[in-house]
Amino acid sequence: MRKRREARERAIQFLFQCDLNPPESLPAALDHFWDAHRLHLVQDRNPGPTWGQPVEVPPPDAEEQAMRLFADGLITGTLGHREEADEIIKRFAKNWDLHRIAAVDRTILRLAIFEMLHRDDIPPVVSINEAVDLAKKFSTDQSGKFVNGILDKVRGTILRPARTAKPASES
Repeated sequence: MRKRREARERAIQFLFQCDLNPPESLPAALDHFWDAHRLHLVQDRNPGPTWGQPVEVPPPDAEEQAMRLFADGLITGTLGHREEADEIIKRFAKNWDLHRIAAVDRTILRLAIFEMLHRDDIPPVVSINEAVDLAKKFSTDQSGKFVNGILDKVRGTILRPARTAKPASES
């Protein structure tokens, strides 16, 4: 799995969790989320009972750290621009109240809108494609079409080119 895709999946999982149960401390919640994720990976690699013994979790390697860095930027950016994203969703989701949109779809839309508007290193078409794939994976059969429809309308309002992006080093 591509690392950015995996990072987006983790970001969606965390943002969904935050939407339903906002944390008191975002940094502490992020640390707990990533520690739990690493523990789960270790347990998947070594299945079987531990009989109450503590499970040794190695520190994250460079690849995991890079994935977390990318995902944390998406998470904090999405949370920081949540109201803006919600207003955009309301504008383009005709006949849908925000609270009636499935929580997973709403979370995916918020993340993609943040990327499209505030991440010059990610082309809007990439954000849309990733969001549609995430909706297909984590939500209903119709979610991909719904998410694509909303995000395509949002893309039409963006002034930068659809297929070009600044290199990450210029951001």
